[in-house]
Amino acid sequence: MENLFLDRSFHIRWSQLTAAGVESAISHALAKAEQAIARIAEQDPVRADFRSTFLALEEATDLLNESWGKVSHLTTVADTPELREAFNTMLPKVSAFQAGVPLNAALWRQLKAAAAHPAATGLSAGQRRLREETMADFLQQGADLPAEQKPRLEALQGELAQLTQKYAENVLDATNAWELLVREAAALRGLPDHAREAARQSALKKGHGTEAEPVWRFTLHAPSQEPVMLYAEDAELRRQVWQAAVAAGSQPPQDNRELVRRIVALRAEKAALLGKAHFADLVLARRMAGSGRTALDFIEDMHGRVTVAFQRECRELEQFKAGQTQTPAAPLAPWEVAFWAERLRRLRYAFDEEQLRPYFPVNGVLAGMFEVTRRVFGLTVTEKPAGTVETWHPEVKFYEVHDRDGRHIGSFYADWHPRESKRGGAWMNYLITGGPRPAGSRAPHLGLICGNLTPPSATAPALLTHREVETVFHEFGHLLHHLFGEVEIKSLNGVNVAWDFVELPSQIMENWCWERESLDLFARHHVTGAPIPADLFERMVAAKNFRSATATMRQLTFARLDLALHLDPAPFLAGDLPALLRRLLADYLVPTVPPAPTAENRFTHIFSDPVGYAAGYYSYKWAEVLDADAFTRFKREGIFNPVTGAEFVAKILSRGNSADPMKLFVDFMGRPPDLQALLTRAGLT
Repeated sequence: MENLFLDRSFHIRWSQLTAAGVESAISHALAKAEQAIARIAEQDPVRADFRSTFLALEEATDLLNESWGKVSHLTTVADTPELREAFNTMLPKVSAFQAGVPLNAALWRQLKAAAAHPAATGLSAGQRRLREETMADFLQQGADLPAEQKPRLEALQGELAQLTQKYAENVLDATNAWELLVREAAALRGLPDHAREAARQSALKKGHGTEAEPVWRFTLHAPSQEPVMLYAEDAELRRQVWQAAVAAGSQPPQDNRELVRRIVALRAEKAALLGKAHFADLVLARRMAGSGRTALDFIEDMHGRVTVAFQRECRELEQFKAGQTQTPAAPLAPWEVAFWAERLRRLRYAFDEEQLRPYFPVNGVLAGMFEVTRRVFGLTVTEKPAGTVETWHPEVKFYEVHDRDGRHIGSFYADWHPRESKRGGAWMNYLITGGPRPAGSRAPHLGLICGNLTPPSATAPALLTHREVETVFHEFGHLLHHLFGEVEIKSLNGVNVAWDFVELPSQIMENWCWERESLDLFARHHVTGAPIPADLFERMVAAKNFRSATATMRQLTFARLDLALHLDPAPFLAGDLPALLRRLLADYLVPTVPPAPTAENRFTHIFSDPVGYAAGYYSYKWAEVLDADAFTRFKREGIFNPVTGAEFVAKILSRGNSADPMKLFVDFMGRPPDLQALLTRAGLT
């Protein structure tokens, strides 16, 4: 039977992609890639030109990238013991191949020869960009290392791939392993009805309780955990959920503590081997920040700008709780912070985010988002009927996207609700990169967006929080970046850009979630169809920047922790890592008793991939500066202005990595980014 991991058809036959086919498919794709690279390396250097080297290398790994991409994706959305075993069997081989490509001395000689070929002067701008980026990639990954050092670098890459995969598995397994069964209804005081019902249904599905004698089951998945922390009046219930959440990844058998040390140590060794002072400089050399020092300066500058407001917000919350409980003001317990903050917000603004939930049924949110993108970017998004296109789970939907001219620019899958076989968080990824073909036609792109949003209940559709609505828009922004890609060279197309630029297209989409004009397109009561009442909208906007300094500081905390471990890891590796991180972050953390543990053992952004967001978590705040500033142009020219939208497509979304990201931003805005726009939007000026 044909192995469908190797099938490059646009419509993927997910039902036929089983663990049993992984090893043979990936072994075949690896062999093909190795043969293709050998042909490049063995050609006559005198004849080596751009087509026979740079473009040939670009094409050499196409089959492997697409096949391995399917396997990797399935491990994140349909994890099974068999699939995990098959993935981990092939992971060292794929990692060794990927690490070995830039260390192939013969291949590197051919690239250098082709770069110096007389015909190179006639390359197009896109071709020159590929040449420059490929040469920089190879140098950054050790192409010029002495031969005796290359085996060690390959070994480092392979070990990092395995350790970071194990880290991710531990977080997923720890999340799935924990549950809390509540048998007394009194313990649920304060919980919204939807959260109670979801917990009851969860218990029934696991065989706990009956209709007559209900039991309520809580887990560490966000839709279950967050309502408890925000609304449950029972402090003991909140404490148990909080303790389980922060312990994820730090308790046997899913213990990441030594993995963190080993991953950080290997990254530092890799940087030293490649002639860099630290891992941050290694990975940031070709991002917008340029260096670890620049990223750290940015974070410390932001920290200085929000510290006074942050400290004021912490004192206000302590005083508020003291006044409500008639006790002396003192630091809160960590499982009290979200609860009392929500109480304060309700009192100050007469606003409860749960009031918005009935206006955000997930299907309405999606339809409204598609209408926003139709007006702004000229896209038509059409859902394919269930059963006409295979998906990896019955809940997954498939959509086709056409532009103003009726071209099918791409399609995507959407998978929005939690499952035990699916990792936490929200993300976008791509499966096929299309774009312009040499003959003048255009191939469609294929992508996906996933989340862990509030699921539907037995009595109501999936009703989202406003934060979840922002998440949907955010991930769709990443997807638009992929679907709009018009760069001929795949590795330069779509989201293959500097990681401190990649969040601009995603984060700018969140702005439409706050505009009355766009909310009226989709924020409709799921029963009555009524829009959000004017007074509720006004209270929502008034409460927007409630504790914005604390929210900002939370992101800065993660970024500072990340940079600390990757700028100067030695002190942390030699001592008590959690204690040292707490001391470093003392001015960043909300003061609590007991102190909350730092996040290194469950920080998948920086530890579930050999590189990923490591030394790059600052990118979220960096890109917030870009998105806040860029949206000022939409505010000035009209949030549905199709001309502004077309320019954003032409100058940002379609360009991928075809030019330096700062140049792309300046092309759209006419000037460099202005930090003041972010501070103004956050109410921190």
